[in-house]
Amino acid sequence: MDKQLPIYELLISEHENSELEVSAVAFVDAPAIERNFMCFKKVEPLAFAATDEEQHEVFGAAMIPDMPIFRSDKSGDYYVTFSKDTIRKISQKFYQNNYQSKVNIGHDPKQSQEGVTFFQSFINDERIASINGYVPGTWFLGAKINNAELWAKVKSGEVKGFSVEGMFSYEKKKKTPEQIFEEIKQLLSAVE
Repeated sequence: MDKQLPIYELLISEHENSELEVSAVAFVDAPAIERNFMCFKKVEPLAFAATDEEQHEVFGAAMIPDMPIFRSDKSGDYYVTFSKDTIRKISQKFYQNNYQSKVNIGHDPKQSQEGVTFFQSFINDERIASINGYVPGTWFLGAKINNAELWAKVKSGEVKGFSVEGMFSYEKKKKTPEQIFEEIKQLLSAVE
């Protein structure tokens, strides 16, 4: 992570009619959260990112709190993050607005997919032990895929994980005291 680049926290609105929300989930080849769902011949204990080949189901992380995600657009390079609180709000609003069947491939609206339903949703929190290294506040999704074309892409590895899409507001993230202290230490070591 380039510590010189700005970091923005992405936020949604809790208002029902606001467009600031996650409105779909894409199946992608390179998830921004850098976590794929994995294929196993049989599901192993605590294998929370597993594909069940017989049932045509996939399960994996969709969002990880406070994970810097690199972005580059006409305004330049920067990172975005989602807080635990925002992820919880996103997951609730996603189901309240009945988006559990809004799926596409690669964030391409022309590749909207029928026959896919997110039927599982889970946020691990502090009351539950860490799940295979995922930090508390991670949003997990499970999908049933009744779509032969998409299932073939999952099996071949052409799509490897989930990626949320929506509209967000941006708030420049304030540096923590620890980050400020680390920057001071780096500046002082450069002077010596």
